[in-house]
Amino acid sequence: MRSRLAARSARLVLAAAAVTALAATTTACNPEDITNAGSSGAPAAASAGTGGNNGSSGDSPSTTGGSGSKVSGSGGSGNSGSATGGSTEQVSASDSGEKSGYGQSCGTNDLDLTVTWEAQPISHYLVTAKAKSGITCYLDVNTPSVSFGSGADGVASPVGQGGEDPIKLSGSAVAYAGINPKTTDGEGGTEFDFVIVSTTEEDPNPAELELPDMATVDKPIVTNWSTKRNEAVPYNV
Repeated sequence: MRSRLAARSARLVLAAAAVTALAATTTACNPEDITNAGSSGAPAAASAGTGGNNGSSGDSPSTTGGSGSKVSGSGGSGNSGSATGGSTEQVSASDSGEKSGYGQSCGTNDLDLTVTWEAQPISHYLVTAKAKSGITCYLDVNTPSVSFGSGADGVASPVGQGGEDPIKLSGSAVAYAGINPKTTDGEGGTEFDFVIVSTTEEDPNPAELELPDMATVDKPIVTNWSTKRNEAVPYNV
């Protein structure tokens, strides 16, 4: 009888232990607890990512926060505004630069100048002027300033031949001027291998052109600018 009671007591103890274990399991798996645990875990991770953006570059919240921090920290919005302003200034400067190339008086440095030797109808040097690429300008002063060397004796006198006033130069348009370096008889004169040409006497950038051969200079003369080649022949009158 005593052994049966002992066995029964043992079974009761085991049953009680099983009930206690089941109750503990049920409490641990309560859906409300699981929900609360999940919702509290996510903000913790986001908070950690925000606080330490170097450690979570792969998380979307952290990346967004990091990007916003960079823009604010580097003055991104200010720089962006400055860049936009810079672009506007560049466009304005470009427009201004293009407009300044039109409708202006031709300076010597606006032109490509060449000089050739012409034997007919009389021997003379022919200066050809053409506007540089992108330039449109006017030869407002009808006669070029021409000199051989820096002395007064080398300055060419205008003879008033040919020419229109003003002459527009742009693209392939050209103007011509003729130079006769020696209008005196005899062997006198000074030799030069360069001629100085400018659009006006006051031009700060005269062009020094190499002559195709050595020129003997004595009382030189020069014609007006002309768009017609045959009008740029310097006759001594």
